[in-house]
Amino acid sequence: MRSANRLLRRRPLLVATGLALAHPGLQVAPTADAQMPPASSRVLAFSRTTGFRHDSIPDAIAAIQPLGAQNGLAVDATEDPTVFTDPVLSGYRAVIFLLTTGHILDDGQQAAFERFIASGNGFVGVHSAADTEYDSSWYGGLMGAYFASHPDIQSATIHREDTDHPSTRSLPDLWSRTDEWYNFQTNPRADPDIHVLASLDESTYVGGTMGDHPIAWYHSYGAGRAWYTAGGHTSESYSEPLFLAHLLGGMEYAAGTANDTRTVD
Repeated sequence: MRSANRLLRRRPLLVATGLALAHPGLQVAPTADAQMPPASSRVLAFSRTTGFRHDSIPDAIAAIQPLGAQNGLAVDATEDPTVFTDPVLSGYRAVIFLLTTGHILDDGQQAAFERFIASGNGFVGVHSAADTEYDSSWYGGLMGAYFASHPDIQSATIHREDTDHPSTRSLPDLWSRTDEWYNFQTNPRADPDIHVLASLDESTYVGGTMGDHPIAWYHSYGAGRAWYTAGGHTSESYSEPLFLAHLLGGMEYAAGTANDTRTVD
């Protein structure tokens, strides 16, 4: 019985190792054998770019892998789109589009991703996830809004609108930080299914064009969950405790491991 229990504890590691061998571009979460979280709490961070590439991608991966491990989420990282198949995605509860840009999935990979969300799993979009897959109306609905423009990197004040969601409950009501602040093609607040978590005060920086300016939101998407933050352009973002707490809460919400996994009526 002891050997059988040990094999059960090792099974997620064996599965992850097999995936890494089959997909050499997959960077499996660096977690000790005995502490390897089960597949039900594994997250896939996907950072492929075919447009602008953020220098902060390595910093983002280096931050969220230990952040996840410390909070019961194993975060695997890849830029290999061939992992978007039903068998591979079945090992995860959420996919993070981490600073992605451009057209990053072919039709078959996109279809597998759509089935993944339709099966009740989650999505996290970070910053330029909104600058991704413009030709997919399904993805546009998942995201909530597409990127339009941005001013220079500068400090701005964020208004917290939701005090209960796991991604904002630890934030101050007024949060000043430096980032690249996106303007969006549409206002996600116009969608009754989207719940805005935080918004920008455009009077505190130069270059905002929206007036009412949501900057983080979440919603149910079919049977799945979607969460987005427009922050995270800079490398410094991934050493900011408050931004990491914000990001962790989004990851937990999307993976279904947070205390609060509310759906929006």
